[in-house]
Amino acid sequence: MTRPPGAGRFAPSPSADLHIGNLRTAVLAWLFARSTGRRFLIRVEDLDDRTFPEVATRQLADLAAIGVTADEPAEFQTAHADRYDTVLDDLRRRGLVYECYCSRKDILAAPRAPHAPEGAYPGTCRDRVSPPDHDRPPALRLRSDNAPFTVTDALHGEFTGVVDDFVLRRGDGVTAYNLAVVVDDAAGGVDQVVRGDDLLSSSPRQAYLANLLGYPPLRYAHVPLVLNTEGKRLAKRDGAVTLSELGVDRALTLIADSLGYRGRTVSEMLTEFDPARLPRTPWVYRPM
Repeated sequence: MTRPPGAGRFAPSPSADLHIGNLRTAVLAWLFARSTGRRFLIRVEDLDDRTFPEVATRQLADLAAIGVTADEPAEFQTAHADRYDTVLDDLRRRGLVYECYCSRKDILAAPRAPHAPEGAYPGTCRDRVSPPDHDRPPALRLRSDNAPFTVTDALHGEFTGVVDDFVLRRGDGVTAYNLAVVVDDAAGGVDQVVRGDDLLSSSPRQAYLANLLGYPPLRYAHVPLVLNTEGKRLAKRDGAVTLSELGVDRALTLIADSLGYRGRTVSEMLTEFDPARLPRTPWVYRPM
């Protein structure tokens, strides 16, 4: 079977309407893909119970309104439970999955290796021979090498992170983000991931898992976030931040200005797009 051309993607979680920072990242993901002749896909990451179908509908409408168009209908993660189960079963057969009964409080309180980042799983349940004396349902964790893994990013260069035994399926039965995103990217032929740089630290885990599963390596570009005037992540409290509040023309003008472009549509921005000239620092959003 012939593999389809490579693709880029934008993958919003429908927990709230997209704000100007999300829209800017979507535009950048579209520009990266289109400038390299890739397909562009949209994936709705709706596995969490804090997501809402009506929000997903508004998000897709907003993306279409600003010209961030996809080559295929949007995919919803909730439609692909079998896809994740198949991968989990494969990892189980290879002895790479184990049950974990630890709470977040347990993990934070446990000692960890000197080189491990804060919040890294210390391996408490890795060699457990029997479940603890409580009724908490177990999460499923990957039995990793607990070693550094390096990815290459278009904006950040080489980035190395220690890969701990991260969660593949939560205790409530929901497939974890780090598994779903890897499997979905491979299924869609995605080979270019453009997203906010707050997710850079999760890339070594995902790349490690992709390597275990025999998937081709991805090309990453983690772009700076949009912050408010206090230097914090943008939120609704920061004024007019959504497309319905700003309007399409105003939103596109703000995005273009933040990137130093004269064009006022995504097609016009594409003619000016050069990854090497992208800003490397956060854009501070100041509502009018």
